[in-house]
Amino acid sequence: MTETVTIIAHQARWADEFEAVAARLDAALGSQALRIDHIGSTSVPGLAAKDVIDIQITVAELDESVSQSLSDAGFALKPFNRDHLPAGFDDVGEQWRKFFFREQEGERRVHIHVRRVGAANQRYALLFRDYLRAHPASAAAYGELKRRLAAGLADPDSYPDVKDPAVDLIYLAAEQWAELTSWQPRAV
Repeated sequence: MTETVTIIAHQARWADEFEAVAARLDAALGSQALRIDHIGSTSVPGLAAKDVIDIQITVAELDESVSQSLSDAGFALKPFNRDHLPAGFDDVGEQWRKFFFREQEGERRVHIHVRRVGAANQRYALLFRDYLRAHPASAAAYGELKRRLAAGLADPDSYPDVKDPAVDLIYLAAEQWAELTSWQPRAV
């Protein structure tokens, strides 16, 4: 069944909801998790978003023990195991591979992306978030794009396909910003 895409104004509760899920993930993974980050639109103050908390778990390796630990904690592994490849990037080995988990039925909606430390997709998520946090006008424009896409698309399943090129445009600007500012992900 196709889910309707609904974009809502930023909710202050999202930060607390992330913390609650992150504590559960930390308890399930222990030292397997090198860091657990709130990513995506819900992690950017003021940015409109779907009411889904995106979380990135950074691990040393994408191995079955990580997947099993999350499954044992009640999270559902989904068959989606690669990120969107941005234009201009090569698909180099493991750079865009991930594990993707969702909540159990009836729980708070979450998308849990497990990515390998130092992989291109791990950096992408953190840089995208930090760039939008530092550039509220870009975040507002992105939020408006998402609102219009959600309202205007005849097929809600095409939402990510239409949105991804816009995300890539922001990411390219974020890479320039990272170089100018010597950006590094903040310590967790």
